[in-house]
Amino acid sequence: MDIKKKSIDLHKKNRGKIEIKSKAPLKTPEDLSMAYTPGVGAVCMEIHKKPKMTWELTNRANQVAIVTDGTAILGLGNIGPEAGMPVMEGKSAIFKDFADVDAIPLAINTTDVDEIIKFVKQIEPSFGGINLEDISAPRCFDILERLEKELDIPVFHDDQDGTAIVTMAALINACRVTGKVMKELKVVVNGAGAAGISITRLLMSFGVKDIILCDSQGIIYGGRRELNKYKKEIAKKTNRKKMKGWKEDALVGADVFIGVSKSKQLNKKMIQSMNDNPIIFAMANPEPEIFPEEAYNAGAAVVGTGRSDFPNQINNALVFPGIFRGLLDARVKQVTEKMKISAATALAYTVKKPTKNKILPKVTDKNAVKAIAGAISKK
Repeated sequence: MDIKKKSIDLHKKNRGKIEIKSKAPLKTPEDLSMAYTPGVGAVCMEIHKKPKMTWELTNRANQVAIVTDGTAILGLGNIGPEAGMPVMEGKSAIFKDFADVDAIPLAINTTDVDEIIKFVKQIEPSFGGINLEDISAPRCFDILERLEKELDIPVFHDDQDGTAIVTMAALINACRVTGKVMKELKVVVNGAGAAGISITRLLMSFGVKDIILCDSQGIIYGGRRELNKYKKEIAKKTNRKKMKGWKEDALVGADVFIGVSKSKQLNKKMIQSMNDNPIIFAMANPEPEIFPEEAYNAGAAVVGTGRSDFPNQINNALVFPGIFRGLLDARVKQVTEKMKISAATALAYTVKKPTKNKILPKVTDKNAVKAIAGAISKK
């Protein structure tokens, strides 16, 4: 039986993957009188008098909303909110099992930026944090930026920030393996959507100066026609030599290729044009930009993909449970660049002695959650 059939059978059997259970006993009339009426009225009035008591008297301090509009679901694209729910439930299950965070999936029936922002603001009183998920670019940038300014709880877009953090962690350890120095790297990022732009931003925040970003129309540079405002912004800060052309041109002499695009975007000739001991992160799903065996045969020193059936899976499931555990524990209002860098560094150093076949812990390694949560709470 293949994995697709097994997965469908699992979901049919359980009718999804998550449920709600009571933390309070409800076995006697007295139990009910304390958990519900009449006793709960006193709890309500405590919060009415002191709204901050919501953090002490309800589950808000451990509760996160996973909000999606279904427009960018995994590698499936715009399949709608209903079809995106299995992914959101899966994420919710990971939150609970790995970090004991209660995450409620909310797939909403609008793709309008203002309506999504209004919805999230309206549900803020119920949650300690917001995880934006699988919302297509460039709308996702605007939604995140505005919510960060308008909410008093942290907002995290996993497709942007989670991917950036896990990629940076992988790159830290790839440099430990190859002897390369992070701040001296020449990096080519292929794919200028939510993940590509966010990876570029985080690497720049860390101090990597020589980055070229490419999209389907080639190298991004200042003045190129038909760039959205986010690509225009990143064009001002990257590609310091103002190179024009295609990714093949950008890769000549590069140390690192980071692919968040689609399959078959990289080949042997391109890798051989790169610097010695090149680092290849081919993270497209379900098929990477190049398969590991082909990349190694071309001379790659370290190869990572987004897949679990190859070594070095670069997956944001390593990141988001620990991020929210730390945010909730420290009652943080906003995720900063320093926090992201600290989280990436903490994740990287959970691997004591990285090798070319192990630059990250396994996704199931809960030490990653502890390390990242600790790094966030310290910041």
